[in-house]
Amino acid sequence: MKKKIVKWVSVILLFLISIISLYPFYTMVIMSTYKTEDIFKGIPFLPGSYFLENLSVVMESSFIRPYINSLFVSAFAVIGCVVVSSMAGYALTVYKFKYRNAMLKFVLMTMMVPTQIGVIGYMIEMRSMHLNRTIWPMILIWLASGFGVYWMTQFTEGALPIELVECARIDGCNELKIYAKIMLPCIKPGIVTLALLIFLWSWNSYMTPLVLATNKDLYTIPVFIQTLSNAYQTNYGAQLAGLVLATVPLVVLFVIGSKNFIKGLTAGAVKG
Repeated sequence: MKKKIVKWVSVILLFLISIISLYPFYTMVIMSTYKTEDIFKGIPFLPGSYFLENLSVVMESSFIRPYINSLFVSAFAVIGCVVVSSMAGYALTVYKFKYRNAMLKFVLMTMMVPTQIGVIGYMIEMRSMHLNRTIWPMILIWLASGFGVYWMTQFTEGALPIELVECARIDGCNELKIYAKIMLPCIKPGIVTLALLIFLWSWNSYMTPLVLATNKDLYTIPVFIQTLSNAYQTNYGAQLAGLVLATVPLVVLFVIGSKNFIKGLTAGAVKG
């Protein structure tokens, strides 16, 4: 009897938490169907009839270019971060070299430093490399991810048996083959989890593209949506419609990778 009560209480609590979590998203979708003037009259519960008009404002404002920019930045940020972080995780797990623990602590310390502190220096660095007028600064910044390196190291330590690596070496495998054919399949859930997180963070990043994008052709979606206004009024209805469109790739990716994402989080949380 007690188990049934606990089960039902857990289900009810999870249902309430889900409702609370999804309510802001539902509100955003509903408010995108109203005029800006109507939004300030109160938070509506039922959809309006102005979504197509708001959508047309978004599309007439060259929405496709920032959308493609965001896809390009997020896709290459994911690829770069996963490759660099997984290689670093492999090295820090397999090779027991001097100052390894100190290096891990340093990586952990970099996660405590706000990104805003280094943006100006990074911008100067990109200018010296003649990349300041391109989209690459918004991608390269994700390659040096302290979180990615630490996450891959922790996950690899729990998912990759050292004995398997040693057996592969005895059989004549070089380090690149061990990395590609043994390590990567073992840490697939961790890779999917990191990829989804980096895609989410790079897709939603506002401050970095705002500082690094030197012209409108380089704008990503968060920066572009902020420009949907004129000298007299901010078009909140159109901005919300743009946000609805911006969440579509995130929802699709989470639905596709949710199984491995959850598996990666649970495996990363319980080492050994």
